Amino acid sequence: QLQVVESGGGLVQPGGSLTLSCVASGFIVELYNIGWFRQAPGKEREAVSCIRNANGRTQYADSVKGRFTISRDNAKNTVYLQMNNLKPEDTATYYCAATVVAAFCRDTEYEYWGQGTQVTVSS
Repeated sequence: QLQVVESGGGLVQPGGSLTLSCVASGFIVELYNIGWFRQAPGKEREAVSCIRNANGRTQYADSVKGRFTISRDNAKNTVYLQMNNLKPEDTATYYCAATVVAAFCRDTEYEYWGQGTQVTVSS
């Protein structure tokens, strides 16, 4: 069964860093588009960053460009989201998702979702 499991969330101060991990099972990550999405209470879900299956091309939301980095370790079948210079507005539940279709960073196109990991940025 195809699954993704997120981990690495926690409580950090503004300006701090966290690395989120998305471990895939039942499929090979380099053959799927993998995306990181987040949702804060009372707000709609938004795409944070995605990595494309074929060539590893990445995409970032404007709000996280220069601060977040998505990467893929094929040997570990894991996708990471390195988050630096965190801001209070980054507080949300972060989800990892995967899709086999050509969609890149459209949440409605993603089929397989993890349960989420909480990131809280507060002083």
